[in-house]
Amino acid sequence: MFCSCPTTGADAPNTHVCPTCLGMPGSRPSLNGKALELGLTIAKMLKCEIPKTTWFSRKTYFYPDLCKHFQITQYDTPIGEKGVYHLGKKPIRITRVHLEEDPGKIKRVGDGSSLVDYNRSGVPLVEIVTEPDISSPAEARQFLSELLTEIRYTIDLPEDGERSVRCDCNISVGTERCEVKNVTGLKNVERCLTFEAVRQTKLLKAGRTIERETRHFDEERKVTMPARKKEYEADYGYIGEPDLGIFHIARIAENIKLRESPLNMASRFQSEYGLDERTAKQIVTTSMKLAELFEELIKVSDVQTAKTWITGNISAYWKGFEPSDEEKKDLISMISDFHTGRITDTECNIRIRSLMTGEGQKEMTDSAADLDRLIDAFIDENPSVVADYRKNDRAANRIIGSVMKQTGGRYSSADIVDATRRLMDARSQRSDA
Repeated sequence: MFCSCPTTGADAPNTHVCPTCLGMPGSRPSLNGKALELGLTIAKMLKCEIPKTTWFSRKTYFYPDLCKHFQITQYDTPIGEKGVYHLGKKPIRITRVHLEEDPGKIKRVGDGSSLVDYNRSGVPLVEIVTEPDISSPAEARQFLSELLTEIRYTIDLPEDGERSVRCDCNISVGTERCEVKNVTGLKNVERCLTFEAVRQTKLLKAGRTIERETRHFDEERKVTMPARKKEYEADYGYIGEPDLGIFHIARIAENIKLRESPLNMASRFQSEYGLDERTAKQIVTTSMKLAELFEELIKVSDVQTAKTWITGNISAYWKGFEPSDEEKKDLISMISDFHTGRITDTECNIRIRSLMTGEGQKEMTDSAADLDRLIDAFIDENPSVVADYRKNDRAANRIIGSVMKQTGGRYSSADIVDATRRLMDARSQRSDA
């Protein structure tokens, strides 16, 4: 966030560090402009109010994951405030969106001691804080799932990687809240909130008080455990970061153009193409490239044909497939050929599978060879058809009709016509010779 250390590819702990991210005397931070741009993109996506200027503060606390004993973050001037995210028709208010540096990573070891890896220290982090509008652990999971779908597409966030997403879960059954820090995985978010709701309810029923504290979630035991007493804002002793100035961000935010988000696209698919909500969301959450292909297929066929192939065979082979522009054109051409009757659904499926998985090529070759054998057999049994064809090429219709009847729709009429004329032309040339 404030130095040039790489954020990925570290082979060993504490190898991607420098005096700045370790906070050594004499080092000075320098803002990562791309991180600021991405943070503003998220704030704009969440319909936040974006100020004209922003600056950073030092958040002081003594914990081993920050060896300089303060974190550079934003306190009174976040890059976005008072936003909203609609979960279906329910608005979830966004309190603030701010930027900060990530602390290091603490690893507990078997003898009760801990080790710290500072490779993560200083990695850019955007924090999104919501108002208490989420009603249940299940709704929290749904909110995160949909929000992450939107963010991943908006800023091209990787699908995996532990650095990508962590959640601090805050919950209060009574008047005091507890925070469960650094929960990873949507299932774990729901599990830890469910456990906390039950734990706090039992304490209140027993006449005990809930203490304001920070807890951590034990994924194996599926319980939360105390980590430390929860600090209040005044305990952090915020001061302005003296080594960073004031940043004018209004013009940057104005110049950011947001792409159509996945869930907005899904909503448009419902209204524009008549898709049901489940199908529309299935397409866009599988891949936005798949959703874009869906609209391309509609142009060369119709909505029902495009829907059938996109949600069927193409989706089935999509995982791990990143189509090039040429491969995308091939897929569109295949569906167009099917729609116009040049190929059957069986052959179309074989071609799609061959393109997307590398399999099925032999099946296509064998299928074409079988068709050639059927046509050759008819010609051998009816040798006069070659002489008739040389006088009038309509004589080929006898073969075409017979083969279509034998194959019962296994081959498209276009394929049978092409194969028949190719083989008849070859026979005629041999007769001339």
